[in-house]
Amino acid sequence: MATQTLAERIETLRPTGLSPLLTTAQLMARYGVSNWTVNEWVKRGCPVEPTAFRGRRFDADAVRTWMAKESGVAPAPEFVPTQRSA
Repeated sequence: MATQTLAERIETLRPTGLSPLLTTAQLMARYGVSNWTVNEWVKRGCPVEPTAFRGRRFDADAVRTWMAKESGVAPAPEFVPTQRSA
């Protein structure tokens, strides 16, 4: 089974109404922040989904909504890159 990109996972889950859960590393990459920053967000109330073995995942939509609420700005729609045909 090939590894899917986040955009491919979003498209796969879109018909179900679900969104993929991001790892801390994926969240860091998405927002261009450090692990320390993500930990600070969690302390301030960023929504997190606990997993087995002390892991955690983040719902991209819930995080985007939380960040908008924190900043007082309406959340921007999710950007899903489309594949270009060569």
